[in-house]
Amino acid sequence: MTNLVIAEHDNSSLKPATLNTVAAAAKLGGDVHILVAGKGAQAVAEAAAKVAGVSKVLLADGDSLEHFLAENVAEQVLAVVADDYSHVLFPATANGKNVAPRVAAKLDVAQITDIIAVESADTFQRPIYAGNAIATVQVEGAKKVLTVRTTAFDAVAAEGGAAEIVTIDAVADSGLSKFVGRQVVASDRPELTAAEVIVSGGRGVGSQENFAVIEKLAEKLGAAVGASRAAVDAGYAPNDLQVGQTGKVVAPQLYIAVGISGAIQHLAGMKDSKVIVAINKDAEAPIFGVADYGLVADLFQAVPELTEKL
Repeated sequence: MTNLVIAEHDNSSLKPATLNTVAAAAKLGGDVHILVAGKGAQAVAEAAAKVAGVSKVLLADGDSLEHFLAENVAEQVLAVVADDYSHVLFPATANGKNVAPRVAAKLDVAQITDIIAVESADTFQRPIYAGNAIATVQVEGAKKVLTVRTTAFDAVAAEGGAAEIVTIDAVADSGLSKFVGRQVVASDRPELTAAEVIVSGGRGVGSQENFAVIEKLAEKLGAAVGASRAAVDAGYAPNDLQVGQTGKVVAPQLYIAVGISGAIQHLAGMKDSKVIVAINKDAEAPIFGVADYGLVADLFQAVPELTEKL
């Protein structure tokens, strides 16, 4: 049995989500290979070859893969999977969620989404109902297509491996879509999904201007800034900061929720955090049900004082 992990990268560096996905693949047993599909991604392949537990890296390098268009990447995966791979694993990132369903459909198999545990080679656990229940799913068929909730698996070591790098032919451009442009948000703060500390603000912050209170605390802690859907919908924070079921799923060492009531959709995106701190003036707010530390206080008094004392 051989498992294929689809690397998450930006053509220059291997993203941490790949290491978590390799950890999930290792629990299946058998060999673990990584597919790096991109352009000018030799450095990514070299980094992937050093990942502990990986025995082979496949590098598909071509113009058609430069911008990770889902149609082209899916065809590249299918060209590789024609070989003897029993499991294909994607990180449950925006890219992974875009490509995996296409691969599963072309293979005519059921995709298993957001797995959080591996019970055996054909049995997995995944959250349902915004994480309020866990489904155990057994999959039939020779090939399994999985997306991995990366926060549920501890990343393997990025060093220590010495895998063989094999260059394979890149697929031709499908012509079904074309890359128009990319808007990248520049920030000195850590990336939200990879940050060890996150400070998130909710509807209780009250306005976009007041979000500066959250940002000052984050700066003091060297943390990433997050937001609840209510705060994003109200225009207090940009969409790419949204944490929750319809946003990003995070599991930092420390998550500070400020002015967030704790709707189940938000809890689904952060309840795996190692330590959760909640600051809210409503003592009955659901967020206190998952918090390790709770402070019932006016955030406009408590957060500046906390920032000052830090």
